[in-house]
Amino acid sequence: MTKSPAKDEIEDKSAPLIEHLAELRSRLIKSVLAFVVAMTACFAVATPIFNFLTAPLCSALADRGQNCDLIFISPQEGFFVAVKVAVLGGFMLAFPVIATQMWRFVAPGLYRSEKGAFLPFLVASPFMFLLGASFAFYVVTPLAYNFFLGFQQFGATGEALDGGQAAAPLSVVFQGSAQEYLNLTIKFIVAFGLCFQLPVLLTLMGKAGLVSQAGLRAGRKWAMVGILTLAALVTPPDVITQIILFAVVYGLYEVSIFLVARVERKRNEQLRREGLLDEDDEIFADEMEDEK
Repeated sequence: MTKSPAKDEIEDKSAPLIEHLAELRSRLIKSVLAFVVAMTACFAVATPIFNFLTAPLCSALADRGQNCDLIFISPQEGFFVAVKVAVLGGFMLAFPVIATQMWRFVAPGLYRSEKGAFLPFLVASPFMFLLGASFAFYVVTPLAYNFFLGFQQFGATGEALDGGQAAAPLSVVFQGSAQEYLNLTIKFIVAFGLCFQLPVLLTLMGKAGLVSQAGLRAGRKWAMVGILTLAALVTPPDVITQIILFAVVYGLYEVSIFLVARVERKRNEQLRREGLLDEDDEIFADEMEDEK
């Protein structure tokens, strides 16, 4: 039985799609396997990793002459703490493999110029995340925990007395949950890691022509409002941490303006060499951006 030409044409067109889906499945399987292996390895050493993550809190407590004691408030809390540590560590360890698989899937569909433009951002993104996470862990969390622990109060003895006697001085001391501490620390790390992606994101958008340095300069006041809102949402309700996050992210916004300006200058120089842009066109484009 012969196949009709129309049916052959449809099958020929569907073949590349099936091949792409098969390749995508292969890349996803490799990425998931890398994550599972890395997560399993981190689960095996979850206790040392968690002990490392408690360094800012233990340092703040040691400065006050207190022991660094965290508690489990439910029987299963220790297990879930280990799982969260393993997931976070596993993703960070497996990210190079995941990023490589993503790149190998996307790269064949890109032109050489597009590969040259996209690859630096793929390398810069994990670097900036690690930079933000390190800043959060070594700078922000010690300041935050020092601030929080400052609300403790210590009585002379702390024992309860009968109602007929004078009330004993009240002691309110920190007895933290391991899971709550880990959640707050991870929140700091992830929030600052993502915020440090701002220069990468805006520069990539500038390279694609979606934003311009003139537009970013004109939007400074809106950026300040947005960053202040972000700082209030992703940080605990203490002014110190919010001010630090605002100052850092707004500084990254200014750096992004500089990087986008460099991208625009290089693009304009290339267009002038190719004879596709003259001085009048550039002046007109600048005037249009200023009007926006």
